[in-house]
Amino acid sequence: MKIIIPMAGRGSRLRPHTLTVPKPLVPIAGKPMVQRLVEDLSASYGQPIEEIAFIIGDFGEQVKEDLKAIAASLGAKGSVYTQDEPLGTAHAILCAGESMEGPAFVAFADTLFQADFSVEPDVDGMIWVQKVDDPSAFGVIKVNEDNVITDFVEKSPVFVSDLAIVGIYYFKDSGILKEELQYLLDNNIKDKGEFQLTSGLENMKAKGMVFKPGSVQEWLDCGNKDNVIYTNRRMLEIKKDKEHLVDDSVVLENATIVPPCYIGKDTQIKNSVIGPHVSIGNNSTVESSVISNSVIQSNTIIKDANLENSMLGNLVEYQGKKSEISIGDYSVV
Repeated sequence: MKIIIPMAGRGSRLRPHTLTVPKPLVPIAGKPMVQRLVEDLSASYGQPIEEIAFIIGDFGEQVKEDLKAIAASLGAKGSVYTQDEPLGTAHAILCAGESMEGPAFVAFADTLFQADFSVEPDVDGMIWVQKVDDPSAFGVIKVNEDNVITDFVEKSPVFVSDLAIVGIYYFKDSGILKEELQYLLDNNIKDKGEFQLTSGLENMKAKGMVFKPGSVQEWLDCGNKDNVIYTNRRMLEIKKDKEHLVDDSVVLENATIVPPCYIGKDTQIKNSVIGPHVSIGNNSTVESSVISNSVIQSNTIIKDANLENSMLGNLVEYQGKKSEISIGDYSVV
């Protein structure tokens, strides 16, 4: 099994935190979002992952190395491809064409999930969905009485279905998907001005391929600061009994940790109360502060603060006052 991860977008809704790193590398409960995604997908699938192919933008060499390391941590080969311009989901996936053969998951790295990712052996593919109140912002599916998908519809202002496609797909033969997506590009077949994965899926279905839906128990968005903080909170709750969240090297002096919290390596906390639902990255310092429901990244210094529902980047220095803030990397406040 392979996993294909399109992640070329910069995540403009999450700025300033995505000005220096791509959104899928923003940490959630101490791990990059994309690492959480592939770990949970791999664990739920329950079989070895042969290769993870990442499709990125112009993110630099360090990001490529970080992604290959994430793949290696799961015993998989890491391949990195570049999408030079945003031409749609079909184009993004096809950028990893060299890796598209045999069974594969396609997983967009915008959100995290709690779901059963086991696959049915007798179908050509599966698409994971969740019912939503307002489906107009999502691609959706329709199913028949046998729970077989009959239609794939890209974002429609007119109600078609409330089964929203969440961004996780399985293909028994990703080589066939590659051929269908290439056909769209070769014939300039666009929907809403872009090459869409749903167009390829429609063509595959029209040729007799059978797709069924998979269900998602929880769909955690990471589109903006408040959503990241909520997703961090839920992930801490989910992982609190499964992962060692407070590193053994953390130094506590007259400090209280209210779980669940993630505290990274060599972080020092003095005269402070941290938690619940706080993540603090490596090599950070917190003094004389009270922090709850917040995400703080690495090498950051916080003093005399009372923070809630806040997000601070890497290499930030923040001192003084009660507030709800969002500060990007390399800031002094």
